[in-house]
Amino acid sequence: QVQLVESGGGLVQPGGSLRLSCAVSGISLSFATMGWYRQAPGKQREWVAFIRSGGSTNYTDSVKGRFTISRDNAKNTVFLQMNSLKPEDTALYYCNAVLVFSKAEYWGQGTRVTVST
Repeated sequence: QVQLVESGGGLVQPGGSLRLSCAVSGISLSFATMGWYRQAPGKQREWVAFIRSGGSTNYTDSVKGRFTISRDNAKNTVFLQMNSLKPEDTALYYCNAVLVFSKAEYWGQGTRVTVST
């Protein structure tokens, strides 16, 4: 059974930092593209960043230079380091996995990030 469990969300002031974690079980990160998505209140879910099995990364324009996606294959965990947070980063953040060969897709339950004074 595949499980993705996010953690690390919370309330932070503008300019602050948070690190999200996604603990993965049931699949190997070596054979998956891992991504972070977010959904703000009243908006559609959007992709934030992803890291391919080979290690290359992509970021949506609004987070470039502020967010960093990484993974620890030994711990089967993916991270999203978020710096210089802005109120518009407030959202429910989801971890996503897409298997390289089968294209099967999995989602976590989300962790909430609130950026506010």
